Amino acid sequence: MAGGRRRDRHGRGLRGPLTPPQAPVSRTRAERFDDLVDDEVRRLVQRWDRELARVEFAVDDVPDIEPGHTGPAPLGRTFPAEDGLPVRIVVFRRPVEARASGEAELARLIRDLLVEEVADLLGLSPESVDPSYDFPDD
Repeated sequence: MAGGRRRDRHGRGLRGPLTPPQAPVSRTRAERFDDLVDDEVRRLVQRWDRELARVEFAVDDVPDIEPGHTGPAPLGRTFPAEDGLPVRIVVFRRPVEARASGEAELARLIRDLLVEEVADLLGLSPESVDPSYDFPDD
């Protein structure tokens, strides 16, 4: 079959992706989560640029939890600067996704989590970091 067109066993030929790679439907759940975090970080940095200039933001799938830990998994954590590394605010994707019941709640949870971490880091109230902060119901 030199130079001929390759066909699958049903004779339909090669199939490509149904959507282009840049289309939102082709993004993985983890990539969409990263996008939500990036959007929120960008929004916070616009307002607190100078204060957050040396802060690194990251997403990890799950936190490292000590053996014997009881209680819910943390949703995020701030790691202090050490050994030449900057302060890092990390959002843990899997626990956050487990707590959210939909896309809108996921975005709100990410926003509130990052606002709380930044407020704690800056020694401010969450409402002063972001007036749209929703005080947790629980």
